[in-house]
Amino acid sequence: MKIRSMLLAAAAAAVLATTPLSAKTLRYANQGDLKSLDPYTLNETTTNAHLGNVYEGLTRRGKDLAIMPGLAERWETPEPTRWRFHLRKGVKFAGGEDFTADDVIFSADRVRAQGSNFQTRVPKDAKFVKVDDHTVDVILSSPNPILHSQWDTWYIMSKKWAEANNAAAPTPASATTPSHASLNANGTGPFRIESHQPGVKTVFKPNAGWWGKPEHNLTEVIFTPIASDATRVAALLSGEVDIIEPVPIQDIQRVNSGGNVQVLTGPELRTIFLGFDQVRDELLESNVKGKNPFKDQRVREAFYKAIDIETIKTRVMRGLSTPSALMIAPELFAFSKDFTRPKFDPDGAKKLLADAGYPNGFEVGMDCPNDRYVNDGPICQAVVGMLARVGIKVNLNAQPKAQYFAKVLKAGGYKTSFYLLGWTPGTFDSHNVLNDILGCRDNPNSSRGESNLGGYCNKKLDELTDKVLGETDTAKRNAMIKEAFQIAYDEYGYIPLHQQALAWGTSKSIKVAQRADNSILLHWITKD
Repeated sequence: MKIRSMLLAAAAAAVLATTPLSAKTLRYANQGDLKSLDPYTLNETTTNAHLGNVYEGLTRRGKDLAIMPGLAERWETPEPTRWRFHLRKGVKFAGGEDFTADDVIFSADRVRAQGSNFQTRVPKDAKFVKVDDHTVDVILSSPNPILHSQWDTWYIMSKKWAEANNAAAPTPASATTPSHASLNANGTGPFRIESHQPGVKTVFKPNAGWWGKPEHNLTEVIFTPIASDATRVAALLSGEVDIIEPVPIQDIQRVNSGGNVQVLTGPELRTIFLGFDQVRDELLESNVKGKNPFKDQRVREAFYKAIDIETIKTRVMRGLSTPSALMIAPELFAFSKDFTRPKFDPDGAKKLLADAGYPNGFEVGMDCPNDRYVNDGPICQAVVGMLARVGIKVNLNAQPKAQYFAKVLKAGGYKTSFYLLGWTPGTFDSHNVLNDILGCRDNPNSSRGESNLGGYCNKKLDELTDKVLGETDTAKRNAMIKEAFQIAYDEYGYIPLHQQALAWGTSKSIKVAQRADNSILLHWITKD
């Protein structure tokens, strides 16, 4: 027994010798997974936040979402159609490669290539010119005063690393075979990825060679996707994990009563909405043959008026949502207050359907993620029930976000008839919504409408969007934005539902900055 005790003591001493007393391991769980490490595969907030710990853009955003210098330490516009970016010197990728202008130019080409889900980050006709190793000019065909406003999530990749590993092309979300870039990462950010098991576990370690000043005290971060709400909450309450996102609305009070844990809540800028396929002459998933019901405005209006948004707010979202009349959060557009939602009117919806030639309704498929947004599955189930009351039979296909996005995004062929999606404008500006969500996607040479899954299109709206981009007079710009939103509003192009609320569950031993874009960023987390 004495020998055995001595051996155990020696083993314990060995463990302590290899584990610094100051080691701080953060265990983080989210309802969604991290399938791909390729920073151009999926334009989705949680994925962008994960990869934003490893990769960086020319700009970054502070805790208040203000634009700050990133890999570009400064920039100017010598003329309205030319931007000059001065790159930070002495920066290295985690793999040891020097960061230079060549990496910016390579990344600009890669992010606009087929298969990228970030094509709208950089104008398709923008020309990147290398002035020297640490200076890049961006030449535009027309002025764009907000060019850099979403470059905090246009992550710069190493040209040498990508080409050496046959990863010069982006990995589409619909890819069935992983690329080197989807399984490995090489960024300039505050963390590097130690190991990655897609959909299972990802381990982050601090990047000792990071150019910035760390504001965290973490020595390791273990991310584990936990799709089950009950399991995720139980893991937080038991201390198995330090932070979870989201906390199910129905569990907020229980978590706040847990003693060592708490829920951090706040407003979020994301708009949750429903969209329709308005392009195909016949829907992919419907019993209506030979025509597309959603091309008829009366049908879209009927769907809108059949949905009881107050019931969704009170029963599904437990009061933690703000019903919306527009496709943008009111905090981001000054004239949002001038729009009101059409009233819930099931009888009116039935009459509209009858007038459109569907007195008995019809059948249609619906795509919905079940692990991406707060209560996304229950929201879709509620919508199914509400539409059933006006004669619409909805066949719901709710699935994990990886499968959902692989189907409905551009690379998957926009294979959806009716869907739920959430959107936070990357620029925090209305132009992003007008261009990416409401813009026509009928030009294969344009990135306009890249995330317009249903193909809504109005050329007058597109004309206004182009004018909005170059307008510097705030009053004139807001008037044009309002006119553009009014067009989509009048045509029932989409059904905006609400802005959801943030709900992060954390151990009281950690401190984290909660941004309104719902990004959990590791370099702002400290642990006692």
